[in-house]
Amino acid sequence: MPENKDNDIRIGVFLCHCGSNIAGYLDMEALDDYTRTIPYVTFVQRNLYSCSEGGINEIKKGIKEQNLNRVVVASCTPRTHEPLFRSSCEEAGLNPYLFEMVNIRDQCSWVHMQQQVDGTAKAKDLIRMGVAKAALLKPQESIMSEVCARALVIGGGIAGLTASAALARRGYEVVLVEKEEGLGGMLNRLHKLGPAMTDAGELIEEKIREVMQHDKITVFTGARVTAVQGFIGKFDVEVETESGKKKFDIGVIIVATGSRAFVPEGLYGYDGRRVITQLEMEQLLKEGLDTDVKNVVIVQCVGSRNQERPYCSRICCQIAVKNAILIKDQIPDAGVSILYRDMQMYGVENEEMFRDSKARGVRYIHYDSARPPQVESDQVRVYHSLLGREMTLTADIVVLSTPLVAQEDANVSSQLLRVPVDENGFFLEGHVKLKPLDFATDGIYLCGSARFPANIREVIAQGLGAASRASIPMSKGSIVVEPIISVLADEDACRGCSLCVALCPYSALEISNTEKGKKVHVIDVACKGCGVCAATCYQHALTINSYTNNQLEAQIDAFLD
Repeated sequence: MPENKDNDIRIGVFLCHCGSNIAGYLDMEALDDYTRTIPYVTFVQRNLYSCSEGGINEIKKGIKEQNLNRVVVASCTPRTHEPLFRSSCEEAGLNPYLFEMVNIRDQCSWVHMQQQVDGTAKAKDLIRMGVAKAALLKPQESIMSEVCARALVIGGGIAGLTASAALARRGYEVVLVEKEEGLGGMLNRLHKLGPAMTDAGELIEEKIREVMQHDKITVFTGARVTAVQGFIGKFDVEVETESGKKKFDIGVIIVATGSRAFVPEGLYGYDGRRVITQLEMEQLLKEGLDTDVKNVVIVQCVGSRNQERPYCSRICCQIAVKNAILIKDQIPDAGVSILYRDMQMYGVENEEMFRDSKARGVRYIHYDSARPPQVESDQVRVYHSLLGREMTLTADIVVLSTPLVAQEDANVSSQLLRVPVDENGFFLEGHVKLKPLDFATDGIYLCGSARFPANIREVIAQGLGAASRASIPMSKGSIVVEPIISVLADEDACRGCSLCVALCPYSALEISNTEKGKKVHVIDVACKGCGVCAATCYQHALTINSYTNNQLEAQIDAFLD
């Protein structure tokens, strides 16, 4: 165990059964008995669910009654539960950073379900290591920073307009930047929105009118964000407009840049006239279809679910069914066939729209990707994989359902804001379940089809959600940042080489001129404590609070003990 000058280290260890998730596969009694033998451990308790109200109260009670000055909880993943346990320690009067969490669910019971003895032995090792580190933890103080009550929204489509209006209604200033000459995005080109068949033009005009008339919103069209510096609460943003560059102090940023429809050049004889995309069909429907059109064939999954774009665009099936119904509305006698691989009609109302299309006579023909349809001069040949025979369909118009793809300048925006994109070019949220509208970088939020293809209801909901998330730090006026960050532990060792600055994913480091020369300076509010800088520094000048070398070495020694 580590040497510690403080001989009055009193560590309490709370073992969580997690129902049967842990207790069903590990020997909890053996863990209890063993934990009591570990140096510095003065109290051990088992809880059915440590994260429940009862479990939390037991931790608070143990801290007070047993005079504990360190707490270790052996349970599930710190990614989801560490903030809860830390706040519980704080409520009991213990510095929240004198807490250590050991994951014996994901790393033991779940991966060793058939190996109780070995799994229990591994849990003993992890608990011993957690206690060794806890003995060396030092109290930390949270970092406070003011937040400017002004938001930047990038993108003037329905997502950006929704977010801007929502923030303005809450009383916050908003700077809305749109690269096109007008607001509205893709909705300007749509006819009706399923499943309710809402008029797209009326919806977007209403949103634009609300934003343009609101005195809290400053709108720039034909403009681009060209520079972003700083961190949550204190972003310095430069916007290039037709009248020159303008600078703003910004507290939070919402990315609502949307996506674009894939143009299927070279696929299925696409020519923009007889063979068109769904987006081009929207325009024809707005203008009114030629009554000479008697047969329409719609081909799904054009340009998607392949090697180049392996993802499903999710909304193409809904659009195809909706447009098939609208075609039948304008020309009731028209024959409409949809050639599909799979139908993605999630949601009760979308399923109802699907059934309605069948009742109106829309025909659905399944094809295999290994034998795609063949588009000819006035017909489409397709092998019906369910019937096991080839069919020939007369086609006055062939409509190709193509996916939404990432904006061409998504990588530029990604580098400008220092936020990630996925393998398909869409922006990547912080966590698909825990932070679906946040980036990993604090103060920057995400909504709409910039994240992934979404239908209109999802886009509006995400716009409102992003505005809600962005309003939290602005409403508080300040933020509290975890102090587990990078620190310059040895100023004399720092050479000011800026290698750590170049590698920091959060731009939380900078080189400053000091009396001792050029040294790295940590922007504490921006730092996320990822450890890249400390691992990179060849002089070992940087370290991470609560992950110091002596703490990690103590864990290794405890494991080898």
